[in-house]
Amino acid sequence: MGKPTGFKEYDRELAGKRPVKERIKDFKEVYQSFPKEKLKEQAARCMDCGVPTCHAGCPLGNIIPDWNDFVYQDQWQDALVQLLLTNNFPEFTGRLCPAPCEEACVLAINEPAVTIEQIEKEIIEHAFDRGWIKPEPPHQRTDKSVAVIGSGPAGLACAQQLNRAGHAVTVFERADRIGGLLRYGIPDFKLEKRVLDRRLEIMQQEGIRFEAGINVGVDITSEDLSRFDATVICTGATIPRDLPIPGRELNGIHFAMDFLTRQNRLTAGDDLTAFGLNPINARDKHVAVIGGGDTGSDCIGTSIRQKARSVTNFELFPKPTGNRPDNQPWPFWPLKLRTSTSHEEGCRREWGILTKEFIGAGGRVVKLITVDVEFVISGQGRTEMREMEDTTREWPADLVLLALGFTGPESNTVVSGYGLELDARGNIQTDNNHMTGIPGVFAAGDSHRGQSLIVWAISEGREAARWVDVYLMGTSELPSKGGGDLPRV
Repeated sequence: MGKPTGFKEYDRELAGKRPVKERIKDFKEVYQSFPKEKLKEQAARCMDCGVPTCHAGCPLGNIIPDWNDFVYQDQWQDALVQLLLTNNFPEFTGRLCPAPCEEACVLAINEPAVTIEQIEKEIIEHAFDRGWIKPEPPHQRTDKSVAVIGSGPAGLACAQQLNRAGHAVTVFERADRIGGLLRYGIPDFKLEKRVLDRRLEIMQQEGIRFEAGINVGVDITSEDLSRFDATVICTGATIPRDLPIPGRELNGIHFAMDFLTRQNRLTAGDDLTAFGLNPINARDKHVAVIGGGDTGSDCIGTSIRQKARSVTNFELFPKPTGNRPDNQPWPFWPLKLRTSTSHEEGCRREWGILTKEFIGAGGRVVKLITVDVEFVISGQGRTEMREMEDTTREWPADLVLLALGFTGPESNTVVSGYGLELDARGNIQTDNNHMTGIPGVFAAGDSHRGQSLIVWAISEGREAARWVDVYLMGTSELPSKGGGDLPRV
């Protein structure tokens, strides 16, 4: 390493955030730019650790110490080359990934981890600013064609890899714009859509064809795609988990993604009525967000920007500790307390609480009933949830957002059209090479793995592309899967 003692000399430091009072007035990104000299100091904290466990912590197998060292040495183009060897879209992961690599960092055993994600983002943004990111169409085309269904991170990564192999790739997306979850699921305060559009323009110039507004299995059939030599299903896990309790039928109770999608359309300047959508607005409402994950956090930040009267976040599980739990030692991914930028903007967080009933007036939800719960080990050694006596409470709620995760891919379109089998978890079943029971039909991303991280979606898309290439050509020069299964998030 360029500065073996850097981790002793510099403290962990991240980019600054726009002040809360300023940023809640718009949907622009929260984080500010990071000075290059400061970034070099952060890169210098990367240790000459011998066994870089961050490699295993990253599902993409990013070669992290190498590009950290190049940043410290001010060799930005070399850093970029190393970064792009394993990651198609560091501008996305550098903004959206929870950074399991940092939890696996050797320095994190007893010190704050290296700011890997921040460095990753700054490398790619520096490259875009300098004009280094240019279209790279393949030097030679094959006579093979591939259809990719779904334009989220898995579909885009798969498409780019297959295009690099020389195949003619067409990406089908049922929404009116390309991007999938990146477009309509992630708020602009985390990912401004100019960042997505910038990448899509490059991919188009590389020869990838995008077909938006086409719902495969509805608008066209699997037979219509038989003209392609292979098909990859990257439709995501889009069935939201519901909360079937008394009062669920009341107006004012919505799935989180319906709420977030509408706001993303408004941010893009859309007229919701043109898409047959009614607005969902938190203005002057008591908002209850049920679910404590990233989607719930996004609902909190969006509700605050819509000028909600109050926002309360309900989480079923007990409040985690701020430190790594004893039963989740380094380098495993720990379940510890995490506070997002949305949480910082003003919400009440309730832990160990179960929603029992929605109460309405005039057909609309006005409050909800909860009970506190605890998790205990039963006589059979199983963890059981028990409701605690005399803990029933009422909460005002004019708007309820269900952010309870997703159960799997929709089965009434692509899955049924191809007659695909689902595994025990409700995901598309494949062999070890991502191919379903239908020859030439593959699956990747959340539709195959289940709800997971963006970095896993990109990893799955890359790996599926390699096996499609092997299926079509008998061999492949595309890279094999990097990273390990250490931090299963």
